[in-house]
Amino acid sequence: MSATDGAGRPGSTDGAGRTGGGVVAVLTAAGSGTRLGAPGPKALVPLAHRPLLWWAARALVEAGATAIVVTAPAEAVAEFRSALEGVGAEVAVVAGSAASRQASVANGLGALPPLDADDVVLVHDAARPLTPPSMIRRVADAVRSGCDAVIPTVPVADTVKVVVPLAGGLGLVEGTPDRSSLAAVQTPQGFTWHTLRDAHRAGAARAADEGAAATDDAGLVEALGIAVHTVAGDPAALKITRPEDLVVAEHLAARAGAGAR
Repeated sequence: MSATDGAGRPGSTDGAGRTGGGVVAVLTAAGSGTRLGAPGPKALVPLAHRPLLWWAARALVEAGATAIVVTAPAEAVAEFRSALEGVGAEVAVVAGSAASRQASVANGLGALPPLDADDVVLVHDAARPLTPPSMIRRVADAVRSGCDAVIPTVPVADTVKVVVPLAGGLGLVEGTPDRSSLAAVQTPQGFTWHTLRDAHRAGAARAADEGAAATDDAGLVEALGIAVHTVAGDPAALKITRPEDLVVAEHLAARAGAGAR
Protein backbone atom coordinates (compact mmCIF):
# COMPACT_ATOMS: atom_id res chain seq x y z
CA MET A 1 0.00 0.00 0.00
CA SER A 2 1.43 3.33 -1.05
CA ALA A 3 -0.10 6.73 -0.59
CA THR A 4 1.18 10.26 -1.01
CA ASP A 5 2.31 12.73 1.56
CA GLY A 6 1.31 16.38 1.69
CA ALA A 7 3.77 17.27 -1.04
CA GLY A 8 2.38 14.64 -3.40
CA ARG A 9 5.30 12.24 -2.99
CA PRO A 10 4.62 8.52 -2.76
CA GLY A 11 5.31 6.56 0.35
CA SER A 12 3.38 8.00 3.29
CA THR A 13 0.58 6.28 5.15
CA ASP A 14 -3.15 6.68 4.96
CA GLY A 15 -3.43 5.31 8.48
CA ALA A 16 -5.33 2.18 7.43
CA GLY A 17 -2.47 -0.21 8.11
CA ARG A 18 -1.62 -3.35 6.17
CA THR A 19 -3.16 -6.78 6.20
CA GLY A 20 0.19 -8.48 5.49
CA GLY A 21 3.16 -7.95 7.69
CA GLY A 22 5.40 -11.00 7.90
CA VAL A 23 8.83 -9.88 9.11
CA VAL A 24 12.15 -11.01 7.64
CA ALA A 25 15.60 -9.46 7.90
CA VAL A 26 18.91 -8.98 6.16
CA LEU A 27 21.75 -8.77 8.67
CA THR A 28 24.88 -7.19 7.23
CA ALA A 29 28.05 -8.65 8.70
CA ALA A 30 30.67 -8.57 5.96
CA GLY A 31 32.81 -5.84 7.51
CA SER A 32 36.37 -6.32 8.71
CA GLY A 33 37.53 -5.81 12.28
CA THR A 34 40.40 -3.51 11.34
CA ARG A 35 39.28 -0.41 13.24
CA LEU A 36 38.25 -2.60 16.17
CA GLY A 37 41.73 -4.11 16.26
CA ALA A 38 40.38 -7.60 15.58
CA PRO A 39 42.29 -10.04 13.36
CA GLY A 40 39.19 -11.37 11.61
CA PRO A 41 35.62 -10.32 10.76
CA LYS A 42 34.16 -7.79 13.18
CA ALA A 43 30.91 -9.72 13.50
CA LEU A 44 32.76 -12.63 15.13
CA VAL A 45 34.29 -10.51 17.90
CA PRO A 46 32.99 -11.86 21.23
CA LEU A 47 30.65 -9.93 23.52
CA ALA A 48 29.45 -11.58 26.73
CA HIS A 49 30.74 -14.97 25.53
CA ARG A 50 29.03 -14.88 22.12
CA PRO A 51 29.87 -13.17 18.80
CA LEU A 52 28.40 -9.75 18.02
CA LEU A 53 26.62 -11.47 15.13
CA TRP A 54 24.76 -13.86 17.43
CA TRP A 55 23.41 -11.08 19.64
CA ALA A 56 22.23 -9.03 16.67
CA ALA A 57 20.47 -12.03 15.12
CA ARG A 58 18.94 -13.07 18.42
CA ALA A 59 17.44 -9.61 18.92
CA LEU A 60 15.79 -9.88 15.50
CA VAL A 61 14.35 -13.27 16.44
CA GLU A 62 13.02 -11.93 19.74
CA ALA A 63 11.40 -9.07 17.83
CA GLY A 64 9.52 -11.49 15.57
CA ALA A 65 11.69 -12.04 12.49
CA THR A 66 10.89 -15.44 11.03
CA ALA A 67 13.74 -15.59 8.51
CA ILE A 68 17.15 -13.93 8.52
CA VAL A 69 19.76 -13.71 5.79
CA VAL A 70 23.27 -12.84 6.98
CA THR A 71 25.82 -11.40 4.57
CA ALA A 72 29.30 -12.61 5.52
CA PRO A 73 32.81 -12.31 4.12
CA ALA A 74 33.04 -14.89 1.33
CA GLU A 75 35.90 -16.72 3.03
CA ALA A 76 34.04 -17.00 6.36
CA VAL A 77 30.55 -18.25 5.39
CA ALA A 78 30.99 -21.62 7.12
CA GLU A 79 32.38 -19.99 10.25
CA PHE A 80 29.42 -17.60 10.39
CA ARG A 81 26.97 -20.50 10.09
CA SER A 82 28.59 -22.16 13.09
CA ALA A 83 28.52 -18.90 15.06
CA LEU A 84 24.74 -18.65 14.61
CA GLU A 85 23.90 -22.02 16.11
CA GLY A 86 21.09 -21.79 18.65
CA VAL A 87 19.91 -18.36 17.58
CA GLY A 88 16.36 -19.66 17.28
CA ALA A 89 15.19 -18.94 13.73
CA GLU A 90 15.74 -19.87 10.11
CA VAL A 91 19.06 -18.23 9.22
CA ALA A 92 20.81 -18.35 5.86
CA VAL A 93 24.36 -17.12 5.40
CA VAL A 94 25.47 -15.82 2.02
CA ALA A 95 28.60 -14.09 0.79
CA GLY A 96 28.48 -10.33 0.96
CA SER A 97 30.29 -8.06 -1.46
CA ALA A 98 33.67 -6.42 -1.21
CA ALA A 99 32.39 -3.60 -3.43
CA SER A 100 30.04 -1.86 -0.98
CA ARG A 101 27.54 -2.30 1.81
CA GLN A 102 24.80 -1.61 -0.73
CA ALA A 103 25.98 -4.54 -2.83
CA SER A 104 26.09 -6.80 0.23
CA VAL A 105 22.51 -5.92 1.14
CA ALA A 106 21.46 -6.65 -2.44
CA ASN A 107 23.04 -10.11 -2.13
CA GLY A 108 21.06 -10.65 1.04
CA LEU A 109 17.80 -9.53 -0.53
CA GLY A 110 18.34 -12.02 -3.32
CA ALA A 111 18.48 -14.86 -0.80
CA LEU A 112 15.26 -14.03 1.06
CA PRO A 113 12.35 -16.46 0.81
CA PRO A 114 9.39 -15.53 -1.45
CA LEU A 115 7.64 -12.46 -0.05
CA ASP A 116 4.40 -10.58 -0.51
CA ALA A 117 4.65 -6.94 -1.59
CA ASP A 118 3.72 -5.58 1.85
CA ASP A 119 5.81 -7.93 3.97
CA VAL A 120 8.24 -6.15 6.27
CA VAL A 121 11.95 -6.37 5.49
CA LEU A 122 14.41 -5.15 8.11
CA VAL A 123 18.01 -4.31 7.27
CA HIS A 124 20.18 -4.51 10.36
CA ASP A 125 23.87 -4.25 11.18
CA ALA A 126 25.69 -6.94 13.16
CA ALA A 127 27.80 -4.16 14.66
CA ARG A 128 24.74 -3.12 16.73
CA PRO A 129 24.45 -6.25 18.90
CA LEU A 130 22.59 -4.68 21.83
CA THR A 131 19.70 -3.22 19.86
CA PRO A 132 16.63 -3.84 22.04
CA PRO A 133 13.94 -6.08 20.52
CA SER A 134 11.40 -3.44 21.57
CA MET A 135 13.06 -0.92 19.24
CA ILE A 136 13.08 -3.43 16.40
CA ARG A 137 9.37 -4.07 16.92
CA ARG A 138 8.77 -0.31 16.88
CA VAL A 139 10.28 -0.11 13.39
CA ALA A 140 8.35 -3.14 12.11
CA ASP A 141 5.08 -1.92 13.61
CA ALA A 142 5.44 1.46 11.91
CA VAL A 143 5.84 -0.29 8.54
CA ARG A 144 2.80 -2.43 9.31
CA SER A 145 0.85 0.72 10.16
CA GLY A 146 1.26 1.95 6.58
CA CYS A 147 4.70 3.56 6.24
CA ASP A 148 6.77 2.33 3.30
CA ALA A 149 10.12 3.14 4.92
CA VAL A 150 11.00 3.63 8.59
CA ILE A 151 14.30 4.40 10.31
CA PRO A 152 15.10 4.65 14.04
CA THR A 153 16.82 7.87 15.08
CA VAL A 154 18.30 9.47 18.18
CA PRO A 155 18.91 13.19 18.78
CA VAL A 156 22.33 14.61 17.91
CA ALA A 157 24.01 15.61 21.17
CA ASP A 158 27.08 17.40 19.79
CA THR A 159 27.23 20.65 17.89
CA VAL A 160 27.72 19.84 14.20
CA LYS A 161 29.78 21.96 11.79
CA VAL A 162 30.00 21.95 8.00
CA VAL A 163 33.75 21.82 7.36
CA VAL A 164 35.76 22.09 4.15
CA PRO A 165 39.17 20.37 4.35
CA LEU A 166 42.23 22.50 3.65
CA ALA A 167 45.89 21.71 3.16
CA GLY A 168 48.11 20.90 6.11
CA GLY A 169 45.46 19.10 8.09
CA LEU A 170 43.38 22.22 8.59
CA GLY A 171 39.69 22.67 7.94
CA LEU A 172 37.45 25.69 7.37
CA VAL A 173 34.06 25.96 9.05
CA GLU A 174 31.39 26.98 6.56
CA GLY A 175 28.33 26.73 8.73
CA THR A 176 26.57 25.37 11.80
CA PRO A 177 23.34 23.47 11.08
CA ASP A 178 20.48 23.77 13.51
CA ARG A 179 20.98 20.75 15.75
CA SER A 180 17.27 20.50 16.51
CA SER A 181 16.61 19.41 12.92
CA LEU A 182 19.33 16.75 12.88
CA ALA A 183 19.16 13.12 13.96
CA ALA A 184 21.60 10.21 14.08
CA VAL A 185 20.30 7.13 12.29
CA GLN A 186 20.46 3.60 13.68
CA THR A 187 19.42 0.18 12.44
CA PRO A 188 17.40 -1.84 11.74
CA GLN A 189 15.75 0.16 9.01
CA GLY A 190 12.39 -1.20 7.92
CA PHE A 191 10.64 -1.28 4.55
CA THR A 192 7.85 -2.96 2.69
CA TRP A 193 9.33 -5.59 0.43
CA HIS A 194 8.25 -3.87 -2.79
CA THR A 195 9.72 -0.53 -1.63
CA LEU A 196 13.14 -1.93 -0.76
CA ARG A 197 13.26 -4.20 -3.81
CA ASP A 198 12.42 -1.33 -6.17
CA ALA A 199 14.89 1.03 -4.49
CA HIS A 200 17.75 -1.43 -4.87
CA ARG A 201 16.84 -2.11 -8.48
CA ALA A 202 16.77 1.60 -9.27
CA GLY A 203 20.08 2.26 -7.52
CA ALA A 204 21.91 -0.88 -8.62
CA ALA A 205 24.40 1.00 -10.78
CA ARG A 206 25.77 2.74 -7.68
CA ALA A 207 26.56 -0.46 -5.78
CA ALA A 208 29.80 -1.32 -7.57
CA ASP A 209 31.61 1.80 -6.34
CA GLU A 210 31.94 2.38 -2.59
CA GLY A 211 32.28 6.11 -3.21
CA ALA A 212 28.97 6.29 -5.08
CA ALA A 213 27.05 3.61 -3.18
CA ALA A 214 24.32 4.51 -0.73
CA THR A 215 25.49 4.51 2.88
CA ASP A 216 22.12 3.22 4.01
CA ASP A 217 19.03 1.73 2.42
CA ALA A 218 16.85 4.69 3.31
CA GLY A 219 19.03 6.78 1.01
CA LEU A 220 18.06 4.59 -1.93
CA VAL A 221 14.40 4.96 -1.03
CA GLU A 222 14.75 8.74 -0.69
CA ALA A 223 16.24 8.84 -4.19
CA LEU A 224 12.93 7.49 -5.52
CA GLY A 225 11.03 10.32 -3.82
CA ILE A 226 9.40 7.96 -1.32
CA ALA A 227 8.81 9.34 2.15
CA VAL A 228 10.99 7.92 4.92
CA HIS A 229 9.48 8.09 8.40
CA THR A 230 11.27 7.95 11.75
CA VAL A 231 10.63 6.31 15.09
CA ALA A 232 12.54 6.67 18.34
CA GLY A 233 15.83 4.82 18.43
CA ASP A 234 17.64 3.68 21.56
CA PRO A 235 21.06 4.56 23.04
CA ALA A 236 21.70 0.84 23.58
CA ALA A 237 21.75 0.34 19.81
CA LEU A 238 25.23 1.80 19.59
CA LYS A 239 27.44 0.79 16.69
CA ILE A 240 30.64 -1.00 17.65
CA THR A 241 33.42 0.40 15.50
CA ARG A 242 36.42 1.03 17.78
CA PRO A 243 37.83 -0.74 20.85
CA GLU A 244 36.28 1.81 23.20
CA ASP A 245 32.84 1.02 21.76
CA LEU A 246 33.32 -2.62 22.71
CA VAL A 247 34.22 -1.61 26.27
CA VAL A 248 30.96 0.34 26.53
CA ALA A 249 29.02 -2.58 25.05
CA GLU A 250 30.57 -5.02 27.53
CA HIS A 251 29.47 -2.75 30.37
CA LEU A 252 25.94 -2.46 29.00
CA ALA A 253 25.72 -6.21 28.41
CA ALA A 254 26.87 -6.95 31.95
CA ARG A 255 24.40 -4.49 33.41
CA ALA A 256 21.57 -6.05 31.38
CA GLY A 257 22.61 -9.58 32.26
CA ALA A 258 23.20 -10.49 28.61
CA GLY A 259 25.72 -13.12 29.55
CA ALA A 260 22.97 -15.17 31.12
CA ARG A 261 20.82 -15.29 27.99
